This record gives sequence, structure tokens and C-alpha cells, in this order.
Amino acid sequence: MAKTRQGKRTLDSYTIKGTNKSIKRNSSLPLRSPTEGRVEGIEAGARGGVKVRVRWYYRPEESIGGRRQFHGAKEVFLSDHYDVQSADTIEGKCFVHSFKNYTRLDAVGNDDFFCRFEYRSATGSFVPDRIAV
Repeated sequence: MAKTRQGKRTLDSYTIKGTNKSIKRNSSLPLRSPTEGRVEGIEAGARGGVKVRVRWYYRPEESIGGRRQFHGAKEVFLSDHYDVQSADTIEGKCFVHSFKNYTRLDAVGNDDFFCRFEYRSATGSFVPDRIAV
């Protein structure tokens, strides 16, 4: 556990309130409203509050081009949009797989998603900008 700014410390993990699930850096998670994010950092404040630095996933319909015919129902895009949220907004833990790993799942659960693209929210561009369909 590393010391950071005045009175704050970086945490290796955080147990989600009301669950026995814990998150750590690079975990994917749903937050209030139907939104998923990837944990980039976890920090405890001097007063005991826990904050998570989140890199947001966007759904195809939230992108500039909108949902296209080739987008999967459970597809999300890892964006360049970061935010700091209270850990109290975490509703659980989800799993964002590569497309290859997603297609190999024996059963796809409600908490399973896949990601093939990174989305640049300011420009509406994607990396990679093409895939085989």
C-alpha cells in the first residue's frame, strides 16, 4: 500500500459493500446506471472514504457513429474518458473479455461483455479503425 497525497493512500483492493466480491486495478465493474468501467486505481481518503479512478467503457449507441449492424449485443468500447467516483457507486463486478475469449465462453452471463475497440470520445475515432466482420 503506497502513500499518496496528504492523508490519502493507494489501496491494492476494495471489497464492494454488501458483497463478498473485491476489486483491484484493471477490474471491470458496473456502476450505478447501466455503465461499465475499468478500475485504474483505488484510493482511501484520510476520513475513510474510498475513491476509484475509472476508465469508462462506452456502448455502441453512445458513440458518435451509433450502433452498427456488426456490433454485438454485449459489445463495449474502452474509452479515453477517465473519472474519479466514490466506491459506493459500485454495484458489482463484471467481466470484459477480448472478442476471442468471449466467443470461447461456455455460457455468457449477464455480467459478461466483450471489447474489440478503444474509443476516442473527443474525436469519435476508434483503434483499430477496421476489423474483419
